[in-house]
Amino acid sequence: MLGTRKDLSCLAPRCGQALWQKDRTLLVCVVPSACGASSLNSLLFTDLHSLSWFINVSESQGPGTVIQFFSFNCSSYTPTPTLELLNVQPPTTFFNPPSLARWQGTYVGKLTLSSSARLDALMVNHYKLWLKFTCGNYVTQGPLFVDVQRDLSHIQCAGRFASPAGEMIQVPETVRPGARLYILLLPGLELHGAQMSIISVQDPPHFPGPFSINEQGWLQAPSQGLLGQAQKVFQLQISVSFGQRQSCQGMVMVKVLPVSSSQVSFLKQAQNITIPENLAPGSEVVQVWAQGVNLRYEILSPMPSPFFSIGREDGVVRTTAPLELACTPGTAVSRLQVKAFEQHQPRDSAKLNFTLNVPLVNLWPPRCLPALLLSQIPETAPVGTVLTTLTCEDPDSVGATLDYKLWFRSSSDPASLCLYDRALEVNATLDCDTPGSCFQHAASILVLDGGQPQMTTEVPVLVMVTPVNEFSPACAPRMFRVREDAVPHTLLGSVVGMDMDYPHDNIEYYTSGGPPTFAVDRLSGEVHLLGPLDYEQQRVYRLTVLLIDHGQDQNPNCHRSGSCTITIEVEDVNDHAPECEPPFQELTIYVPLGRSVEVTKVSCRIPQEPQRLAFSYSIVGGNSQNRFILQGAVLVHSDLVLGPFWPEQPNTYELLICVADAGPSTPHLSTTATIVVHLVSWKASTEVTNIHRTTVSSIMTPMLVTDTEAFWQPQPWFVVVLTATGALLLLALGWLLGRLLQGLAQLLQAPSKPAQALLLNSIQGTEGSLEGFMEVSKMEMPKAPSSVKSLQHFDGRAQDPRTGRDYLFNTRTGARRWL
Repeated sequence: MLGTRKDLSCLAPRCGQALWQKDRTLLVCVVPSACGASSLNSLLFTDLHSLSWFINVSESQGPGTVIQFFSFNCSSYTPTPTLELLNVQPPTTFFNPPSLARWQGTYVGKLTLSSSARLDALMVNHYKLWLKFTCGNYVTQGPLFVDVQRDLSHIQCAGRFASPAGEMIQVPETVRPGARLYILLLPGLELHGAQMSIISVQDPPHFPGPFSINEQGWLQAPSQGLLGQAQKVFQLQISVSFGQRQSCQGMVMVKVLPVSSSQVSFLKQAQNITIPENLAPGSEVVQVWAQGVNLRYEILSPMPSPFFSIGREDGVVRTTAPLELACTPGTAVSRLQVKAFEQHQPRDSAKLNFTLNVPLVNLWPPRCLPALLLSQIPETAPVGTVLTTLTCEDPDSVGATLDYKLWFRSSSDPASLCLYDRALEVNATLDCDTPGSCFQHAASILVLDGGQPQMTTEVPVLVMVTPVNEFSPACAPRMFRVREDAVPHTLLGSVVGMDMDYPHDNIEYYTSGGPPTFAVDRLSGEVHLLGPLDYEQQRVYRLTVLLIDHGQDQNPNCHRSGSCTITIEVEDVNDHAPECEPPFQELTIYVPLGRSVEVTKVSCRIPQEPQRLAFSYSIVGGNSQNRFILQGAVLVHSDLVLGPFWPEQPNTYELLICVADAGPSTPHLSTTATIVVHLVSWKASTEVTNIHRTTVSSIMTPMLVTDTEAFWQPQPWFVVVLTATGALLLLALGWLLGRLLQGLAQLLQAPSKPAQALLLNSIQGTEGSLEGFMEVSKMEMPKAPSSVKSLQHFDGRAQDPRTGRDYLFNTRTGARRWL
């Protein structure tokens, strides 16, 4: 609640400000900054009782977690208060700037964790946040201490111990047996009763004996010591268990360093050696090694030794008599003490104790039922499923404990099966959706007895894993585009289905309903067009494709299905030519000299596709001397420079206007509109007030006459044959004409001179008569009127846009002659 105070002595006119603080409630009285002022500028009461100076936060809290709420009271006569985070020690970005909002007359501040917040009590367990609150002219600051608490559910192994390389330690080979080599420290687990154990195999001969670790994390050397293990590296996998079902693992690498010394010492300490009882006399039992110079070996105990001897120089212990336990039961366990000493200084010596065990000779391997394990399971069998249980016994020692080991022959994942107490079980998920992953597991169970020599029985195991159709096929929605003029059997695209079952993507495709215009290939998923398309009737098709898998289950009738929708958009293709209204116009306009006059506007559209409004216009015929131009769809007569011979210019024009659509679709189709324009010249002296346009009367309906001429269009092969035949005929005619000319030349050279003179005179006479005939003809032939000549003269050539035929036209009269 808002604190109040009756004592307002701070209102006395003076400079500065008076503050009272009790617990966490601050009453702030602010006086004017000017000395001697007699009136109070503002009175602020700020409530800070909700500010918690010390808070605890679990390290498991993530980004966005609210750390603390603050409530502040600030007078409404002051500007909006602010709450700031000045700094954080140690520096970090784990905390967002605090927010401040007004709620029911009180300002509520909120401090949250940022998106980068990763609290770790082992790294930093204490933060100091310095906050600043401003209310008008009053400013106060204070620290907020945040303690990060350890979360046991997030405790993990850390450091080099948990890294893939592990923790490397180095110890001398002379370290005493059972000595403490390393202390495994796991922060946060000291008071939680962590259990530690070495889970890696420590079998001889690589290991002299097992390393050990206790609950305090003390790693101890083997009880046999590390003599003779110089330069070896022992890899120890350590498991740490704490809480309920919480554990982590790490690795410690122990490297043994050699120790150079002139003293005599055995590389190996006390050993237990087992030899068979049928070992022949003189056979090697063991060879002992000692460090030193010029060493010799001897047996100290028992002395004399009836069954064993040692080489004085090489340290090889051999048998000296048969070890028959039936005759000499005392040889079952023999304890020998061997001494190594320097030949010239016998006082420098070392002793070695070892035990020789002579067990009974093992003759028969274990017998197992069944002798061959065959099993078939589906790939969805849960972990822990028992496939079979093996029963074995040792004929040499009934009731003896046997050792079972599982050995895989195939390259399949060995973790998929396991052997637990003579029972073969499923150890991991049998996923057969990878090619050749686990359809068949070939393994063997090795059964070993404890006799000497150790006898082994191998039980073959063959496990067949049958596939199960687990996943439904699926495909992603697709969109295809096709032109509306596409021909049937056009390939639009492919539907790509996916199935995670093995064999992968073994899918058949079918259409579920939908239009019969399209079809999907059953095996490839290709979408083909079967019928015609019309953009104006339907623009979008939606086709549901059904996917059915097969051949992915032990049961051939087990199928799964899925579906997806493909969208086919039809692209518009221009297939209708524009139509002009009217297609024929006849106009009369009066043209002032030196001015341009608008003749008419061409109005065209495509009734079947009213959305097409873009057209291009061009004059393709009848525009003599370029007197007309098109400004878009408007026909304009341009006669800015007219010579003095206006009456000689043609006054009637038959214009052909080509109108083509100009949209993005192809092909571009066109039509031709005919406009007949009669030009009437206005004299310069005539006062022109307006332009009078004369068009065809609405009462008279223009008649459009279409002359259809039939023409023959041969096949291409016929044109080729006709061309070849004509070429051969021309060659024959040329050869014949050459022969005729050659004969004529010979005849002309044969006549005599009188004949030649007679021929010359006849030719001259003929020429004279011809000239006279031509003169008489010229005199008698009447002159043709100029109008007839103009009608017979075609000074233009164009092509009909509809039929594609060429024609000649007269620009003055508009007459045409088809070519």
